[in-house]
Amino acid sequence: MAEPTVRMSGIVLASLMFQHLNSDSDVEGLILGESRFDEHITISDSQADHIHIEETYNVQKHVDCHTLHHFYNNAGEVNVETLKKILADNKQDSVIGWYRQRRNTDQQMTLREKLVHENLKSALSNPHMIFVLLTPSKLTPAGSTHRMEYAAFISRSRQFLNVPVLVNNLGLLEQLAYWKVSAPCSAAGYNLTMKKHGSRFFCSSGLLREVNKVNEMNDALQSELQKACRDVEESERLLETLQLEVSALRRRVREKQQDRAGQDSADGPAEQKNNLLLHEAVRALFACAPLFHTQTLTPDAFPVPAGCCGSEQDDNSLSLLNPSRTNCQKRLKETPPERERKRRKSKS
Repeated sequence: MAEPTVRMSGIVLASLMFQHLNSDSDVEGLILGESRFDEHITISDSQADHIHIEETYNVQKHVDCHTLHHFYNNAGEVNVETLKKILADNKQDSVIGWYRQRRNTDQQMTLREKLVHENLKSALSNPHMIFVLLTPSKLTPAGSTHRMEYAAFISRSRQFLNVPVLVNNLGLLEQLAYWKVSAPCSAAGYNLTMKKHGSRFFCSSGLLREVNKVNEMNDALQSELQKACRDVEESERLLETLQLEVSALRRRVREKQQDRAGQDSADGPAEQKNNLLLHEAVRALFACAPLFHTQTLTPDAFPVPAGCCGSEQDDNSLSLLNPSRTNCQKRLKETPPERERKRRKSKS
């Protein structure tokens, strides 16, 4: 018996990846499609006949579950009523398996997944069921590039085998998909017809004209795609470089702010101390300077001689910080003689 194979279109695989990357947790669901068993009989001289069976599973659609463990419980028992609600308009006969997507894990089935797989085969009465496992992982810190690994498993006598998955639109395109097939029995009428009408449909190389045009368009699309990929790669590298430079500048600004704050806290007491020392120096130098002293004046704006002040001259001297102070006591004592006569008359 031949090894089974799983065939999946690129659209279905891309939708599975897109669904998982847009979800915050693991994802699981059911796989819809068809399973086909083809029997090939080969007859040779060594043996009468040789029977070769090809087992193929074509994945056509997937139905996701809203939450994990939705159609089975913790013990792995499958709920058929929940399966019917998940399938909705789809038939149970179209279910060929189920899938699970786990982040940053190995490509191995867990014990619960094996138990659920066996119970699902019994619940749907389908011994040919597959299990598809997808394990994505991040490659870049920014999360712009992801790596997705996928594998399929099938059980045979309670043993799970890894089945290869073939994606239809991945790999090299067969350039010989269209070619001119020679007639098994060449006839004159066939040759005349091909010479008459073949120039309108076939090139000199034997390929269809439309095929050459399609190949040219495919080459142009591939070159544009490669150019776009190079542009995206260059922009990603430039973005990473700019992010590193911005991080370095922010770190330098933060260090400068911390150094400036430390200098301000250290220079504050020193500046106050310097101001006090300057104040004392000014008082010591200019305390005896006559320009910074106040003088007592008479009503006629003449300065009073120093002998009249006596020992109070020291009290009248002011520093540079209080130059506006005046001697009020001396002004009260010095009154003009005319005012004294008026006071005596009023007393008498």
